Amino acid sequence: MFKVTKPEHTNKTFRMPVELVNELEQLAQEKDISLNQLVIQCCQYALKHLEKN
Repeated sequence: MFKVTKPEHTNKTFRMPVELVNELEQLAQEKDISLNQLVIQCCQYALKHLEKN
């Protein structure tokens, strides 16, 4: 049976260097995705590929 689900989200504020934000905004525009989705994907990738000591 089909079940509609709603992903849980939370709001946080992060301070980022202006240059980094500009790069991310440009990439998001080039890839036609939201800045939020790009940041989520970048964070997920970084955590998945984090070097384990």
